[in-house]
Amino acid sequence: MSANILKFKNNTALIKFIDENDIQFIDLNFTDLRGKWHHTTEHVSAFGDDKLRDGVYFDGSSIAGWRDIDNSDMNIRPDITRVCLDPFAAQKTIKIICDVIDPQTGRPYERDPRQIAKAAEAYLKKATIGDTAYFGPEAEFFIFDDVRIDVAPHHVGFRIDSEEGPYNSGRHYETGNKGHRPGPKGGYFPDSPVDSLSDIRGEMVTVMQSMGISVEKHHHEVAPSQCEIGILYSTLTNCADNIQIYKHVVQNVANSYGKTATFMPKPIFGDNGSGMHVHQSIWNKGDPLFAGSGYAGLSDIALYYIGGIIRHARALNAFTNPTTNSYKRLVPGYEAPVLLAYSANNRSASCRIPHAGTQAGKRVEVRFPDPCANPYLALAAMLMAGLDGIENKIHPGEAMDKNLYHLSKEDQSRIPTVCGSLRDALAALESDKDFLMKGDVFSQDIIDAYIALKREELDTYETMVHPVEYSMYYSS
Repeated sequence: MSANILKFKNNTALIKFIDENDIQFIDLNFTDLRGKWHHTTEHVSAFGDDKLRDGVYFDGSSIAGWRDIDNSDMNIRPDITRVCLDPFAAQKTIKIICDVIDPQTGRPYERDPRQIAKAAEAYLKKATIGDTAYFGPEAEFFIFDDVRIDVAPHHVGFRIDSEEGPYNSGRHYETGNKGHRPGPKGGYFPDSPVDSLSDIRGEMVTVMQSMGISVEKHHHEVAPSQCEIGILYSTLTNCADNIQIYKHVVQNVANSYGKTATFMPKPIFGDNGSGMHVHQSIWNKGDPLFAGSGYAGLSDIALYYIGGIIRHARALNAFTNPTTNSYKRLVPGYEAPVLLAYSANNRSASCRIPHAGTQAGKRVEVRFPDPCANPYLALAAMLMAGLDGIENKIHPGEAMDKNLYHLSKEDQSRIPTVCGSLRDALAALESDKDFLMKGDVFSQDIIDAYIALKREELDTYETMVHPVEYSMYYSS
């Protein structure tokens, strides 16, 4: 499905569009270290060529992980190649994705995730391996009718509800309980009325298209209340921008339906969690460099790329699986790829080579990331790991074409695994970061700031008393 993309050659063309379409507000968006979108909105009367050129100032000390209060001035500069209409605004509004600038130097701010994505793309060209890296994400999410969260010293807990949840099979509804709902792990591709979320996903697709994203498909996922919308692959920075719009649309369309959507990797115990499988390939002058005559039709370059991903996977986990909740998904038994191996078509492997009918379709699918990842940091880090594999000819070893979930414990013990916790992932990043710092793509400063931010989350999580501890230990 094609997208309605707004493209402007220069600032004058954008100003003309704003005037001719009676745009009232210009919404400026940027991304923080955690991957959360922020925005500030300019009225059309105060927005002109000067702000397109010089940007808008804001308080960087109010963004977690960025600036101290005594050095807080920051600047965002609109990127006129990423402009879209805002379908959720009551007045006519356009959204513009922005880069963050350090006003003291006039240069890109090194803790701006979007700048890191751009730097990774520049490094690819500088390394003379290829000129373009394509990424195609598959971000899953849950849609609930109600979510209640209590975090207090005397009361900790959550409660979610979805009419589609199997836990409601015996519930009384005033309009009657229709009984059509998927069971645990039973939600993959059912037709309506078992799939009750098709219309809301269709609405999400329509809105994404109106905001410039090309969409391929939508469907119900394995768990009850779980969904996926497939967007078209794109270049690294553009893909990360698309993921941010994707999340924005999913959450706001759900809200307009009186529902709530979450990208938490594991919101429900005992059922599948949400991943963000990422398809990746490198091209040069229009040629697909991953196509060859080796295993599954791959080139040596593709195999070395996989070798780099596997070699650095545990450090990558800090960016691709960045929450304490991420590691409740990365456990055996729920289709999550725990073992670091590669295989053709085998979904139990961390790196899968999907079937492709053409040379152009040859790619690698990295399956352990989840949708809580900051897309700019996660995609950039995976590219740098893959390039390190190519530069150092890191072969991934023999492919594993067996079902890895059914291997004996002895066989499993021979295969490396992803990290088991966020604490392990941050430690892995601290000890394995040189590949990220090539070409100054990631700096020591950004890595330190990111780790510090994530350790704050760890401290909160590890010191909070959990309800299951009462269940296990209260009568000890």
